[in-house]
Amino acid sequence: MQMIENRNHIDLHEWTKLEPTEGSIGELFLENDPLARKMAQDLSAKGMLHITELRQGLSIRSTSFVGRIKLGDINISIRPKIKNAPLLKLIRYAYGLRDLQLFFPTEYGVESKNFQDLLITQLAAEADELISRGLHRKYTREDGNIISPKGKINIQKIAKEGGIRHASLPCTYYPRLENCLINQFLAEGLRLGACITEDILLISRLRRLIVLIQDSSSSVELNRYTIKRLHREMDRLTAAYRPAINIIEILFQLKGASLEDIGGLKLPGFLFDMNKFFQALLSRFLRENLPGYVIQDNYRLSGMISYVQNPRNRPDPSLQPDYVIQKEKGSEIVSVLDAKYRDLWIEPLPSEMLYQLAIYALSPISGGTATILYPTIDPEAEEARININDPIHERNYAKVVLRPVNLDKLAYLISHENAVQERVEYARWLALNGVNPSEWTMS
Repeated sequence: MQMIENRNHIDLHEWTKLEPTEGSIGELFLENDPLARKMAQDLSAKGMLHITELRQGLSIRSTSFVGRIKLGDINISIRPKIKNAPLLKLIRYAYGLRDLQLFFPTEYGVESKNFQDLLITQLAAEADELISRGLHRKYTREDGNIISPKGKINIQKIAKEGGIRHASLPCTYYPRLENCLINQFLAEGLRLGACITEDILLISRLRRLIVLIQDSSSSVELNRYTIKRLHREMDRLTAAYRPAINIIEILFQLKGASLEDIGGLKLPGFLFDMNKFFQALLSRFLRENLPGYVIQDNYRLSGMISYVQNPRNRPDPSLQPDYVIQKEKGSEIVSVLDAKYRDLWIEPLPSEMLYQLAIYALSPISGGTATILYPTIDPEAEEARININDPIHERNYAKVVLRPVNLDKLAYLISHENAVQERVEYARWLALNGVNPSEWTMS
């Protein structure tokens, strides 16, 4: 499903294709804007958004990236296929966010929000909650001359100045202030969100929150060094900030991925790779609902592929499935899984995905089976299996399993605390080919 709101605004879903014969898209061209054309070429080369110039106009094919970009005077919005309400539940779960009231009565409903606006609105709600509780305060060293002495009087400075000559004394003291790194970081994250969103009401809300924090905090530059420093300083006293920090890090990483110099050009917009979200979501779900098993993320299969002749002394290629399941760490592997954010119930299986999983299945540690976990919202989606055969000797070497993850069902399971057994059974089916839960119903 896709729609075109007006001549210069294109709205489509992930993994969809829009041809120039559909609607007014046939009237759009990039030939008069070399910068926009260069951006479109680089986006296509990186696999983020495929834009092809045809004689009739632009052909646009989206991938796993969602968000919004601007090419010249053309605005392109890409939305996830799953509705925003269950998507928001899954985002909160995947990144450890809290279930806060996101929208005021005067704001639009949840279904009118773009993906990036959902994240930024959650950030605003987190910041509002932190401010209402009271911002974190930290003891900070201050040196200065004060009339009412406190802390430690600086005797050495008095001696250097030849005694007391003023109505104040030099002191070193430690007031408890809100002007600390974590509040400075929060303010910068809100400012970044205000730069990304185009929602006027949301921008106004973010600016109000920035003013409330900046009244007691100075500014700090948002960069990788600041993030590392912040992680070193965080402790149990700042645990309430963790959800907001997680969102800011996502926005910052996307700023680096989407707004970085691409081919020497700045790409205006925000594109989020749903593969990362899907991997984080499954990682947490499997960890919490597979008791007795160890889940290893990005497990490196070393030694399976190696150079025999290596004149350039390059490192051996390594295989790295998204998840490896073991009974205990270091024990025998019972399952090899890869998460691919592409609805393989609707979309065809790309050759590169099949070849990658075939190699995993043929590895001695896989037990002859490798599984692709893919997202879908179709309740009729079923598991598919592909055999890897020896056509000469008519033997079966291994198999690749295409297993659907129903996102609506997953959102239902994680939002119901009493569905403990259903979550365990669903996790076992996803990771270990357990009981098929197709007969389950959601109420």
